[in-house]
Amino acid sequence: MPEGDAVYRTAARLRGALDGHTLTRSDFRVPRYATSDLTGRRVLTTLSRGKHLLTRVEGDLTVHTHLRMEGRWQVSAAGSRIPPGDQVRLILANERWQAVGIRLGMVDLVRTGDEARLVGHLGPDLLGADWDPDEAARRLRGAPDRTIGEALLDQRNLAGIGTIYRAETLFLRGIWPWKKVGEIEDLEGLVSLAQRLLDANKGHADTVTTGDRRPGNQTWVYGRAGRPCRRCGTRISRGEMGAQPQERLILWCAGCQPR
Repeated sequence: MPEGDAVYRTAARLRGALDGHTLTRSDFRVPRYATSDLTGRRVLTTLSRGKHLLTRVEGDLTVHTHLRMEGRWQVSAAGSRIPPGDQVRLILANERWQAVGIRLGMVDLVRTGDEARLVGHLGPDLLGADWDPDEAARRLRGAPDRTIGEALLDQRNLAGIGTIYRAETLFLRGIWPWKKVGEIEDLEGLVSLAQRLLDANKGHADTVTTGDRRPGNQTWVYGRAGRPCRRCGTRISRGEMGAQPQERLILWCAGCQPR
């Protein structure tokens, strides 16, 4: 699933193509909104909220989308070929550009004033103006017996972090993923590090946490299962966290992140 920095970049692409322009095409290909039509309305802006996208349109309307595992937005010149089959969920276009939502995991059309129904449960956005490490830490402390690895992926605590940044953040702080939240003293420092990592990567497609952009050198543990740790030489471990069917990939170094 794309993480907060990738969704942030997607919002920027949509802003560049749609902001300030009047829609000449609006095609919702989901049953619930099949008859909805935004043609003739001007797009105000698109914002990312954690892993959610909010495209605001004049008339107090917001198009809410979520990429989930396979979704993406394809931006191209107006009139470009649309992917065939049933993979397209939404098309928004103006005279110059078209944005095609492919395999979107969620598509909603709500009043802008009702956005909180869809994203109001989210914790502070790691890349948003509302980012607040103290609030994120407070939310994490609300469940002290939960493992930190599971708690970090709960978007109600902090919005935008996924499996890549979870693994990299915990490695850099030397924290075993199954350690209980209540046993971690500096939660503010932990979430602040996660925020800095996402912020450093929001402007480019590659995820770099080591400071080395060369292919194969960009991460500490993610994507390196079975390979030696860059710091101590211990083989990187790989497993799953969370209750089925919500278990997610986790990678760690048993040497640098001891129990």
